[in-house]
Amino acid sequence: MRYSVNVPNFGDFADPRTVARVARAAEEAGWDGLFVWDHVVHSKTMRRGLPFGDPWMLLTAAALATSRIRLGTLVTPVARRRPEQLARQVATLDVLSGGRVTFGAGLGGPVEDEFGSFGDATDPVVLAARLDEGLGLLARYWAGERVDHDGPHYRVHDVELLPATVQRPRPPVWVGGFWPNRRPFRRAARWDGVVPLFASEHGVPPTPDEMRQVTAYVAEHRVADGPFDVVAGGSTTPQLADDVVGPLAEAGATWWDERGLYTSPDLHSLGPVLRRVEAGPPRP
Repeated sequence: MRYSVNVPNFGDFADPRTVARVARAAEEAGWDGLFVWDHVVHSKTMRRGLPFGDPWMLLTAAALATSRIRLGTLVTPVARRRPEQLARQVATLDVLSGGRVTFGAGLGGPVEDEFGSFGDATDPVVLAARLDEGLGLLARYWAGERVDHDGPHYRVHDVELLPATVQRPRPPVWVGGFWPNRRPFRRAARWDGVVPLFASEHGVPPTPDEMRQVTAYVAEHRVADGPFDVVAGGSTTPQLADDVVGPLAEAGATWWDERGLYTSPDLHSLGPVLRRVEAGPPRP
């Protein structure tokens, strides 16, 4: 089991210096990764008036403040970004960090706020198609190959984006989705990891039975060999490792992602998050 810290890209964490401070504390306390959200407004009802930071700028600050931990987004809505621009941002961070990027991808939401507010498509079927096509393009861009592509959503003519990522053939790609929706988990099975969300509030750990259902379903649909990560997340104290994290590891989780409660003001406040980070990961 490996351990990561998860912070939003709004509130106190809109400031790259704050994210760098948390990243440095996480590395010193023995965590294995830092992941940030990728939103522009999130929920306008809940987050109106809060500052938001660009996740790739936040992660750049984190990379400059650390040397070991993995860095990435959980998750980036690929359909909200141009694949060529996103490919350059991720590759630049991978070069800067010495190959420490993990790329989390998903549909993104809330759809009406994050997409509809800017006149973009809000049909989940369309967004899912753009996500799949975009992921395919990202993998080709990151490999440094010459790309020609004529798809339903993106067209590319004779393009080679360099430098390629440090990690070969590309950074690990984790795909997020809400269980028990099956489609995101079939998508995840084609890549390198899965980040399941459940009906319970963000920050509430899943049950071991829920985790077993996810791992079994993804295993059924895996077509490639190689490492595959399963991310479980929630809010803990170091003392809860045996009660919470241990059973989830037995159920197939390979990462524990420490997350604040969705509805708590502590979610985007530096003080409580930093205290939890400095206490260290919940290792059994």
